[in-house]
Amino acid sequence: MAHKTLGSDGAQEDAETLFARYLRTRDPQLRDRLVLMHQNLVRYLAGKFMNRGEPLDDLVQVGMIGLINAIDRFDASRGTKFSTYATPTIVGEIRRYFRDKAWSLKVPRRLQELNQAASKTQEELRRTLGRAPTIQEVAQRLGATEEETLEAMELGNAYDTVSLDSKMSGDGDTSTSLSDFLGAEDDSLTTIEAYGDLDSALDALDPRERAIIVHRFFSDMSQSEVAKQLNISQMHVSRLQNRALQHLKRLMNNDT
Repeated sequence: MAHKTLGSDGAQEDAETLFARYLRTRDPQLRDRLVLMHQNLVRYLAGKFMNRGEPLDDLVQVGMIGLINAIDRFDASRGTKFSTYATPTIVGEIRRYFRDKAWSLKVPRRLQELNQAASKTQEELRRTLGRAPTIQEVAQRLGATEEETLEAMELGNAYDTVSLDSKMSGDGDTSTSLSDFLGAEDDSLTTIEAYGDLDSALDALDPRERAIIVHRFFSDMSQSEVAKQLNISQMHVSRLQNRALQHLKRLMNNDT
């Protein structure tokens, strides 16, 4: 059923007619009528994000920005339904709000912005190069250092955290929480404490080598997982890892 509203003369006008008039005149009053006509679409889409901890009214207000942008860009003569055209714009605005505001951990605004810029740059370079870009390539495009870029990308994990009380499915009808897997002393910490100068030795590595060592030996990630995290090949990870280990060995020997 087509949306209809009352014109200034009391006659009913459908959305298609209003869009055609707005495209010609850009009359703000026509845009206001179109906004009112489609506000239920915004509320419906915003409702899909209610379980993320943000008030529905706030999400509706953000979605309205997307609705206005969609109205301003919509051309009914192309044969696309407005709801079909507007939905990605409205949802995109709401998702952007979560990226900007709804970080689970406190992250400096500068790193939030760099994280978003790095994600966008990665996609652009991936399309341009036909492969995943390296940290160096992303950093050069952003005009940032490799260390800043890597830090910003890794801090993206702070956007969404998992509660220790989160239930994890087990065998049969039983279930356990994430906290059941935590709390035991990590034996590897004892080994780390045996090297009082390890931190300073790690700091002497370049940012990418240090990241590889941390991911491989402190976060227990595989080489393929590290390659994916840093957007480089697994072979490159292997070469950098060997070089970093040799560097660490020389540093540790010099300090003993």
